[in-house]
Amino acid sequence: MAEIGQAATDVYAPTKTLQVWRTLLNWLTFFFQIFLQIIRGTPSVASMINYSSSASFMPLPVVEFPESTEPTALATASVHIPSAVADCDCLEKLTVVLDLDETLVCAYETSSLPETVRKKATEAGLAWFELECISSDKEIEGKPKVNYVTVFERPGLHEFLAQLSKFADLVLFTAGLEGYAKPLVDIIDAENRFSRRFYRPSTSSTEYREHVKDLSFISTDFCRVVIVDNNPFSFLLQPVNGIPCIPFSAGQPRDDQLLEVLLPLLKQLSEQRDVRQILYERFHMPEWFEKHGIPASAWATNG
Repeated sequence: MAEIGQAATDVYAPTKTLQVWRTLLNWLTFFFQIFLQIIRGTPSVASMINYSSSASFMPLPVVEFPESTEPTALATASVHIPSAVADCDCLEKLTVVLDLDETLVCAYETSSLPETVRKKATEAGLAWFELECISSDKEIEGKPKVNYVTVFERPGLHEFLAQLSKFADLVLFTAGLEGYAKPLVDIIDAENRFSRRFYRPSTSSTEYREHVKDLSFISTDFCRVVIVDNNPFSFLLQPVNGIPCIPFSAGQPRDDQLLEVLLPLLKQLSEQRDVRQILYERFHMPEWFEKHGIPASAWATNG
């Protein structure tokens, strides 16, 4: 590398030699960036083998619980959110819609998962398992293609589902294909805590995004329905019912989002007659969507 630096900075070298060295430096930088990507973690199976589809977005900050719960006026006047009133004695269970990939688990195509990533995750205590799943692709002879996937569970997953099921009706809603998602959920939900499961065919296409999770498919009353998803665009039709969570990967063995962040918030929401005002005050998702080019007309009639 010292020789490369010397050659690249030698003002007396012929122009052609300088161009060669600069080209070489660019290639070395490119390969170094690839190496860093491997060290940081391999892209999840959701983006590698098209089991689930979510548009890229800038993750929102970690969920915070401000001390003040003073109501904030909605910027978009076309949406009415009733004031939340606590009355636990006569409330039905809160419906919590949970995403799968990068929310509850992260999955990687086994053949492309570096052993170093698996080893570090295992040494850090992440639970994982291997999974065989049927791909939508066909082999040459017409037989279904079997893919092998390594799945890492988000820390606290089973305790989260157990505690949450005590005060909420759990619904799984994933943009993943059933051939992949069903056997995976069968493993992480052996106790059948999910009352319903919805896969990619249940998602909707909109002018702005594909594979949107329309909550009207689950309920016509949005007062006590919450969706938790690492991709906010999944709930663009009902933005004040959504909780954007931090995406999970195998490189985050100390992640505490499920038990320390999401569970307390969901417990608080379960005690409200209408969850939407609190969720708006926490996240201001309507403004977030407008900043990303999605106007209120895209969701006002569904929220």
